[in-house]
This record gives sequence, structure tokens and C-alpha cells, in this order.
Amino acid sequence: MRHVATPHLLALKNQLDALEAERLSPLASLSKDGLRRRLEDGQAEDHRQAFAVDGDRILHSHAYTRYIDKTQVFYMVRNDHITHRVLHVQLVSKIARTIGRYLRLNEDLIEAIALGHDIGHPPFGHDGEKVLDALCREHGLPSFQHNLQSVRFLERIERQGRGWNLTLQTLDGIMCHDGEIHNRQLAPRRGKTFADLDRHGAAKAQDPRHELVPMTMEGCVVRFSDTIAYIGRDIEDAIELKLISREDIPLRCQKLFGRTNGSMVYRLVTDLIAGGIEDGAIAFSEEVSEGLKELKGFNYERIYLNPAIKKGL
Repeated sequence: MRHVATPHLLALKNQLDALEAERLSPLASLSKDGLRRRLEDGQAEDHRQAFAVDGDRILHSHAYTRYIDKTQVFYMVRNDHITHRVLHVQLVSKIARTIGRYLRLNEDLIEAIALGHDIGHPPFGHDGEKVLDALCREHGLPSFQHNLQSVRFLERIERQGRGWNLTLQTLDGIMCHDGEIHNRQLAPRRGKTFADLDRHGAAKAQDPRHELVPMTMEGCVVRFSDTIAYIGRDIEDAIELKLISREDIPLRCQKLFGRTNGSMVYRLVTDLIAGGIEDGAIAFSEEVSEGLKELKGFNYERIYLNPAIKKGL
């Protein structure tokens, strides 16, 4: 069913577009520039701005509903307090929107990327991803990577193969979100097209080492926020399950970030905001970046690679 907004609603939308141009950073993505692969009937009459439409479509997708029972890291335990993926994407969205607000970026685009960034993640965390990747390679298929699967679901599987026709900016941010790669700073690679999106997706599927960098500053913020959302939360989950103790956290990391998820999130968020946007990039301070790198190493050694997480603890 086609919905046509009233002239009053369209006038309000035009006012919102004008406010974006006036208030957002020159490096922010404007909603009026949202680019879809296919033109849609009634698109110009929709009262919603482009990236807000993307967020709505992702939230109402079948794939988003399947977030509910997918665990984040610990999948062989029965504990309602352990992080599930549906909570993780909400945490990423909240953290990223906070950063985006202070940097005067487009919060609708940030929210859409954050809500959709793990749509293609299989059950059983990254172990599930590894199993599917091995099966794909065994049958001569390109590698399985959840960020590519997220785009595939949203573009070609949902709605009986029609997809949701999301904007290029949202799909690019989802594809390029990889929070496991350690970056001190990120600068967007602007000017991409849908042909570039397809080309980079194909190259990444053939070679997982192929570098992906978001085309928008908002995509860069979500990529950093993915790390901020999971790094301390996974530590809290591991402590809850008695896999580690707070005293195990490296001393330098304790001094930099504190010993709780809340203090870690606060320090990482404020460090990014304090750095602002310099030379077209956002960055952690050198001290915080090195501390975060050490904390990631601790998580991998003591949590993610710990065989106990596969045994139900």
C-alpha cells in the first residue's frame, strides 16, 4: 500500500533537511543525499528522511527478529544476564549516536548502520561463522563473512528476494563495520557507488584480507563503537561466568579504563569525542589506542580462545 504524506508533513521534512544542512558538520552525511539502488514509487512523498527509512526497514526485517536468540560470545550457558546479539546492536547504536551527536554527524544514518551491522551473523558467535566459512570453502564457494551476509540478506534475501532497497551509505557502513580490526584512526573513503559496493564485496569474499573502509564519517563512528560496545561487556560476561576476575585485567588497562564496562565505555567514548574530527578523520589518542589494543589481546587470550566457553562452563 502506498502512503502519501500530507503537504504539512512534507513541509516539516523539508525543514528537517534544511536544519541538517545548517547544523551538521560539513563532514556529515545529509539525509537528502541518501542514494538507493532503485527508485521507488512515492519515495518523494514519504515524510521520513532517507536514513530514518533505512532504520525502520531494518528494525522490521525478519533478520532483525532473529537477533533475539543469538548469543554474542558465550553460547553454551544458561544465564539470562549474558549478552545476546540483539542487546549488542542496541549498545552499538546508543554509543555511536552519542559520539555522533557531539561530532555533529547524522544520527539516523548511525542508527541504521548500527542496527543492521550484525544482521548476517550466524548463531554460535564467531565459531558459527568459522563453521559456515569452512563449509563454503569445502563446496567451492566464496568465504562466509557475516558483514557480507548482512548486506546479502538486506539486499537480496529479505522480502522474497526483493530486499529492502536501503541507501548506499547504510549498506556500505554495514559492510565495512569490522570492529575486530584494530585502528587508531579512521577517515572515510568518499565518493563510492553501488558498483564500488559490489566490487568490494566480491573482493572481500574472495580474500578476507581485502581492506574495507567506510565511505561516511558515520560508518567510521559505528566501526569504532562496535569495539567499544563489546570490549568491556565481554569482560563483564566472563566475570559473571567466573571465567576471569577483575584482577586479571592488565594493570595498564585498569589504570587507563578502570575495571568495569561502564568506566571502559566512558573513557573510550570521551577520548574519541575529545579528539574531534581532525584532517577528515576520527581517532583515539595514542595512549588510549595502545591500551585498547592490549585489552583486545587480553580478551582474545583469556576469553575468546578459552576452550571453557565451548563446554558450558
